[in-house]
Amino acid sequence: MNDSILSAIEQYKIIAIVRGVSADACMPVAEALYAGGIRLMEITYNQSAPETWEQTADAIGEISDAFQGRMAAGAGTVTNTRLVEMTASAGGKYIISPNTNVEVIRRTKDLGLVSIPGAMTPSEILTAHDAGADYVKLFPASELGIGYLKAIRAPISHVKLVATGGINETNARAFLEAGSVGLGVGGGLANKRAIAEGNYAKLTEAARTLLAAIS
Repeated sequence: MNDSILSAIEQYKIIAIVRGVSADACMPVAEALYAGGIRLMEITYNQSAPETWEQTADAIGEISDAFQGRMAAGAGTVTNTRLVEMTASAGGKYIISPNTNVEVIRRTKDLGLVSIPGAMTPSEILTAHDAGADYVKLFPASELGIGYLKAIRAPISHVKLVATGGINETNARAFLEAGSVGLGVGGGLANKRAIAEGNYAKLTEAARTLLAAIS
């Protein structure tokens, strides 16, 4: 399973981040993004509302079951090992975090999932890598900038980075050209207003626009 997810990340480049969306809306969001060419979707856990975690895990599982490998669903904002275990039980394929938590990384790998912890500094990036992370999420990428990504990669080019935070159709290609192997994209794809209005066609259009920008 790991190899197929790793291949998908490096082939398709874009991980759509679905944050603050109700569990029942995740399926139509996935269908709309898939129609636009997206093949990886991260559904985030709301750290302020632990009572919703089970619903989030269920949504991840439903998408995994429905798409049968055509769309790889994983979890985002995973800050503890309990969420890793919930995601694995539901059928999620990868774990993405905003931070570097060695226990989360190791549990992710123990359960056979792809690990993508978040980091900003060289020390954090190497700590994540040395703990077994498959990729390291450089966050917040747009605030740090292209120059920072290039500077980081000079001494630690062996670590595969996924730039996340403020990525859109205007800067996505530049981050890839600077050495990011993939990109995490949130509001530019899973627009909350469009979802609330049921305008899923707008998500499909946004996906196509983004993919055209990096092709």
